[in-house]
Amino acid sequence: MKLRKARIADVEEMMILINSNAEQGLMLGRSRNMLYENIREFLLAEVDGQLVGVASLHILWSDLAEIRALAVSSDYKRRGIGTQIVKGLEQEARELGCTKLFALTYQPEFFKHCGYEEVSKDEMPQKVWTECINCIKFPNCDEIAVSRIL
Repeated sequence: MKLRKARIADVEEMMILINSNAEQGLMLGRSRNMLYENIREFLLAEVDGQLVGVASLHILWSDLAEIRALAVSSDYKRRGIGTQIVKGLEQEARELGCTKLFALTYQPEFFKHCGYEEVSKDEMPQKVWTECINCIKFPNCDEIAVSRIL
């Protein structure tokens, strides 16, 4: 398995992978527009040149970043690919000087396995919610917040 930064040419494949996971109720879907606008944030996992995983590191403040849009292909789940993507994003956050990561997720057990703790969404800074207004589930968010200090 190889990790690499996303390229514009990857967007269609990324969208299929993310939205197929969303259709299974594992995460929220993402629009093509969101992927293009945030392409520089994405880290991809490939096996033999095939896209098998994706996630992004979205910087919110000097010390705070969100892991977003984490998806792994059904054929490659439970092989450590999601964990490797998270570790790659954590390393990127460290290199940027970011000390706290969080995710809003339907898969809190996965993140707990990666060293994150479940936290109350009420404890998250207001800055976290600036993009939520565009979510289809706003204001009735049913995702679970997890966080980790690096």
